[in-house]
Amino acid sequence: MEPFSPDFAAARVVPSPNFGDRKGGALPDLLILHYTGTKTADEALRHLCNPAAEVSSHYLVFEDGGIAQLVPEARRAWHAGVSSWEGTTDINSRSIGIEIANPGHDFGYPDFPPKQIKAVIALCLDIVLRHRIRADRVLAHSDVAPARKQDPGEKFPWRQLHKAGVGHWVMPSRGGKGAALRANDGGAEVFALQEELAAYGYGISPTGEFDQATAEVVTAFQRHFRPARVDGIADASTRITLQKLLVTRPMVAA
Repeated sequence: MEPFSPDFAAARVVPSPNFGDRKGGALPDLLILHYTGTKTADEALRHLCNPAAEVSSHYLVFEDGGIAQLVPEARRAWHAGVSSWEGTTDINSRSIGIEIANPGHDFGYPDFPPKQIKAVIALCLDIVLRHRIRADRVLAHSDVAPARKQDPGEKFPWRQLHKAGVGHWVMPSRGGKGAALRANDGGAEVFALQEELAAYGYGISPTGEFDQATAEVVTAFQRHFRPARVDGIADASTRITLQKLLVTRPMVAA
């Protein structure tokens, strides 16, 4: 790929050959955050620019706050894979992807450095303002692919991003009345939980059975919105937090 002008002024351009056209003339209305899951940021950069890997993102944010842009925002980067949100399955055509350098769960999962998060916030603010991306459509990779992914994970400071003006967030409920729902449970309460998760955007079909897919979605929800305990069990804290998010969810573009 030929060099291009960065969409975010603070980014240096490192062109990746792994991109295509956004299908059907789609415009980005989702922002998806990832961690790299590699031992080093340089390893991630090489992978994202390797034609054989067939993977890329629009941006890579290094631990020291440096930002590389790999794919122009107008083009379709290959970062989300098999995924869905609010019924959309071609997430790549509808999103901008940011990879955040972090070894991830397989390599110790360290905290995200403050300089890195400051850079992520600045980049996200610029993107959501330019593309008018709704707050509740700033998502984790695990939100759109709960069966496959867990990034950027429960250590990612979503609350800090929200306080800076990026993303949808409520203070997690500390508890409440109601039985915890878990694997092999069934009935009206499970059906209602699945309906609420689907209403927020998760790719889940209400069946009334708390199956593996439901546990995976609950786990993804907890990683993003109730990170104190990530166990796939829909306890009162998880369910009330979800209900608070539905009530406060923005319904118009920012």
